[in-house]
Amino acid sequence: MKSKTNRRLAILALLVLLAASFQIWRNLQLKTLYETSPVTRGDIEARVTALGVLQPRSYVDVGAQVSGVIQRLAVQPGSKVAKGDLLVEIDPSVQQATVDAGRAALAMLRAQLAEQKVQHRLATQQLERQRELAKCDATRAEDVQVAEAGAASAAARVESILAQIAQTEAAQRADEVRLGYTRIYAPMSGTVISVDAREGQTLNVTFQTASLLRIADLSSMTVWAEVSEADVRRVKPDLPAYFTTLGGDKRRWQGKVRQILPAPPGTGRTADDSAASAGAPKVVVYNALFDVDNRDGALMPRMTAQVSFVEASTSRALIIPVSALTPSDAQADGTQTSRKVRVLQSSGDAKDVAVNLGIQTRVQAEVLSGLKEGDLVITGEIDPTQPDKSKEFLP
Repeated sequence: MKSKTNRRLAILALLVLLAASFQIWRNLQLKTLYETSPVTRGDIEARVTALGVLQPRSYVDVGAQVSGVIQRLAVQPGSKVAKGDLLVEIDPSVQQATVDAGRAALAMLRAQLAEQKVQHRLATQQLERQRELAKCDATRAEDVQVAEAGAASAAARVESILAQIAQTEAAQRADEVRLGYTRIYAPMSGTVISVDAREGQTLNVTFQTASLLRIADLSSMTVWAEVSEADVRRVKPDLPAYFTTLGGDKRRWQGKVRQILPAPPGTGRTADDSAASAGAPKVVVYNALFDVDNRDGALMPRMTAQVSFVEASTSRALIIPVSALTPSDAQADGTQTSRKVRVLQSSGDAKDVAVNLGIQTRVQAEVLSGLKEGDLVITGEIDPTQPDKSKEFLP
């Protein structure tokens, strides 16, 4: 009987031992597991990204100032021109006839002037004669007065014709200038990037100036980057910027922000914008401009630019993922902020560590103090009671 009792006690002790062992094993299995990321060294850059379009920094639209038929078009798109080169010739027939008519009118007025000067000289001589006779009481006072009036009238006619000549000469100069407008010359050196006219085309500039072509200096380009209203306050003049283009050219072009235009493109003349009145919310963007050298001709107008404006950057910095940061009550001035991270110890436990941060982006942060390279920062926890979803996709 006693042996049976001892056997039962032994079995009970064994069950208790097994239950305790199972609980210890379960506790070990349920111990919190962490997702970690090592503290590494690398380059970090806080930037604003945008899409832009390349345009020549210096260009001019060449137009016609007189009406007529284009007789000759001396350039084509892509032509290189120097300042003063002939671009377009317009039929000068009408303008030449106007100039010829003006020259004839001037010749007639000059002939009339010569005639009136002779009449004035004669009237002056008659007046002098009458005054000499009046000294000897050999003429009437009335005759002297008539001679004085005749001399004054002749002088006035001379002045009138001189005024007509001056008026006609001014009109003649304008007509000659318009005649010169029938030959259009390059106002600057550069490349013809577009031509909107054809030989034989009739131009009518009565109501507006006809635009014929555009000349641009392609040695320097301007990037017109569209920055969203959420980021535009982060972009300042002289901020470093760079961009790449689409296609096979992987070069990075550098520049500095020249200006930020104060109004969005396409802003209307009135306060009530048509897009706003339509009731459909649209993204508001502002143009930020910066210039780049293009002496090698690799960049062309209207190319798309993938732009980055660099707020801050550093190299060989200690970097951690932003997901490892936890809020902290302490705050620092400037770009640095005091935050906390959890570091995985060799024992498997997590330890809170205060860190000072420098540059921060959406995914990374620069660590100024508090961590060293190789430390494992905790970015998340793994619940051991939940199945590993990633294994569901394994074959």
